[in-house]
Amino acid sequence: MLDHLSHFHGLPIHDFADPADPASEQAGPLPAADEVAWRLARHELWEPEEEFEDAWERFLDTVDVSKVRALVLGAGAYGIEDDAASPDETAQRLAAAADRFTGLRALYLADLTYEESELSWILQSDVNPILSAYPRLEELGVRGSDGLRFSPLRHEHLRVLRLENGGLPAEVVHGLTASDLPALDHLDLWLGDESYGRTTTVGDLAPLLAGGVFPALRRLGLQDCDIQDEIAAAVAHAPVVSRLSSLHLGLGTLSDAGAQALLGGRPLTHLEVLDLEHHFLSEPMMRRLREALEPSGVRVNLDDRQETRGSGGRRYVAAGE
Repeated sequence: MLDHLSHFHGLPIHDFADPADPASEQAGPLPAADEVAWRLARHELWEPEEEFEDAWERFLDTVDVSKVRALVLGAGAYGIEDDAASPDETAQRLAAAADRFTGLRALYLADLTYEESELSWILQSDVNPILSAYPRLEELGVRGSDGLRFSPLRHEHLRVLRLENGGLPAEVVHGLTASDLPALDHLDLWLGDESYGRTTTVGDLAPLLAGGVFPALRRLGLQDCDIQDEIAAAVAHAPVVSRLSSLHLGLGTLSDAGAQALLGGRPLTHLEVLDLEHHFLSEPMMRRLREALEPSGVRVNLDDRQETRGSGGRRYVAAGE
């Protein structure tokens, strides 16, 4: 389910291509620096024409990076260990150029598909140095969690944070919930599968669910989890729900038990959106959810209903390995 981004931060993606790459479609003048989200990625993963370090320097020399609003880094900046820069090297390059990217407001780290790297193989590092180097950053997306850390920090302007991975370590959640992020209004956490590194439990999410952190939070996603029913049951009675406008609990193993917990918990009729896409709900439960919430104006997304696998009725997350 992992595709390359087509838009980011409300802007269309433009690939900053290697002109020597025969697969490059780059032709004519470059777009205005502030009109697109720029993606730096190797197009020929196994036979790259240009190393990421060279592409990075060429980008700095070619584009007026002071006007770049959104930047997406893909294969070459991130990936499997033998064919990419280390995440620490990439973080160092970003930090070293911070005085030039004065208009940067959105950053996405590791826009890779399964063909380029399995989700659980993508190497990451501590995102604190990057956030510290860009105090006016408003949106950060991170794909992959091998080595991912989130050291506690204060950041005044971060509004959107997405951590997309197949197994979220509990230490990342601890660092996140210990951070002071007064502007954060949109948080998406893919919790993942225990088989692929998830150590986060419902207990680790307690500070978030209690509503004592992130006072501006309005959109919460706790998704792609192999214990999605437990997550739903905890969310059902969580104080934070009363101030949300959008709740996303899809991409995981949600069954009728989790949906029943949601219906029996705090009222959800104030929500604008309840997104449960990729789920294992029965048809009767889907009808119950719609009948309970849609008359109040809640948009209920029940797309991508899944069937269990095997004689044991195994359920599975949308993105694991």
